[in-house]
Amino acid sequence: MIEIAWSDFTPWSALAGGILVGLAAASFLLLNGRIAGISGILGGLLTPLKGDIGWRVAFMLGLIGAPGVWLLAGDLPAIEINAGYPALIIAGLLVGIGTRYGSGCTSGHGVCGLSRLSLRSLAATLSFMATGFITVFVIRHMLGA
Repeated sequence: MIEIAWSDFTPWSALAGGILVGLAAASFLLLNGRIAGISGILGGLLTPLKGDIGWRVAFMLGLIGAPGVWLLAGDLPAIEINAGYPALIIAGLLVGIGTRYGSGCTSGHGVCGLSRLSLRSLAATLSFMATGFITVFVIRHMLGA
């Protein structure tokens, strides 16, 4: 049985965050003509093209620097990770491999692709979600971890 901690339920901050992500992705596409997919932006830094590095570095610095901006307003939320370093490393590698095979990540397909009504992004996002659901079910209910 799933229990929801209603005292921690924050729909307004989640809604505000979703609106900000949507506005940022739409602005990025309208102003730069590019999709705000994190794996594609980071991947472009690994194989850089001339004149294509500055905006990618700025984008990544913005992602990394966001917690610092948050600290100006208050404490960062508590993070609880129930896995060891080997599991985190394997998970990170699997996500990286998956984004290569899926031609993008959840931000590229789920946020940007679905908003453009891309059928390819719909298929990718459904695959991401289904795989996540199945993985959690197997780990928690079949393996008992």
